[in-house]
Formats: sequence, C-alpha cells, structure tokens
Amino acid sequence: MAYDYHAVHALDGTIGAIAERRANHLAVHRATAMAMVSASPGRVPEAAGILVANGDFEVRFSGPGEWLVLSEVHAPETLAAELGVRLGDAAFVIDQSHGRVALTLTGPDAARILANGVAVDLHADSFPVGRAANVLCHHISVNLARTSAQSFDLVVMRSFAEALVDDIKVMARSHDLSVDFATR
Repeated sequence: MAYDYHAVHALDGTIGAIAERRANHLAVHRATAMAMVSASPGRVPEAAGILVANGDFEVRFSGPGEWLVLSEVHAPETLAAELGVRLGDAAFVIDQSHGRVALTLTGPDAARILANGVAVDLHADSFPVGRAANVLCHHISVNLARTSAQSFDLVVMRSFAEALVDDIKVMARSHDLSVDFATR
C-alpha cells in the first residue's frame, strides 16, 4: 500500500491571515533549512574557522563547540550536504529542518515584548546585533538571535512552536502585535 505524505507546517491552521501588518510583527517562516553543527573533539577552532557565513546561510552560537546554521537559500538536504563537505571530519552535521520552526519578531517594542518572558538583558549594549544564545522563553527552550536593532529571530522545537507563539501573544498584550506566516 502506498501513502502520500504532505509536508505540513507545525502552525498550519493555528494562525490565520491578517488584514494588516502592525508595528510589532511575529513572522513564522515556512521553509528555513536548519542544521546543528557540533565540532569534533579538539577541533573547535578549525570548525569555527570553516563556518564563516557566506550569504547562503547564517551561523549562530548554540553552545561551546556547537552552532545552529540557518538558510533560506538551501533546501534541507543541500544545506546538510554542503556543510558536511565543507567541514569533513572537523564536525558532525545534523539536519534539523523538519524538527524546528523559525520565527522573527520585529518592531519598536520587540525587546520589551521578549523581556516579558526571557531572562536575558536584551539592551543593545548587552545583546548586540549578531549575538545569539539559547534561552528559556517562559518554559520553552529557544535559540534567540538579534538580527537588527528591532528584530529578533527565535528557533524552537517543532512541538513547542504553537505554545511559543501563544506565549508571545500573551507577552505582547500591551503592545500592538500581528502574527502571520513570513513572505520572505
């Protein structure tokens, strides 16, 4: 017996289309290729040197000797394959594309909204553009990265994506927030 499987986003059916984008906006990305890279023992500097973002992907700190790599250009299979070729035996590459969801919170109140649930100083001097960290947002583990003065990317495990979106909506009650799938 043959089965037809269709890729379904973790948040399909939970967020509806919006009439207009507000000043603060949470964009849910549909097709971001993601991979976790873990340096081989004793090869952290070598792996870090190879993992230089080249425009096709972004590299984010995830832990000592570990990076989260995201790409809007590559398909999940090609991202993992390219990283595997680049890194060779300097690191292990694990495709995370179907197990995680990427979100972007933008707007003048983005840091204030996140401050309601994240125990990290998000002031630009303490958490500048390009900085990433694994944090808890309420009870949910996320990889948080500042991508501009008023923009943060959050990467969460697929099974917690709906709860995270609901938490962010609650955190943004006193701010004007819209939520929709990203168009990029």
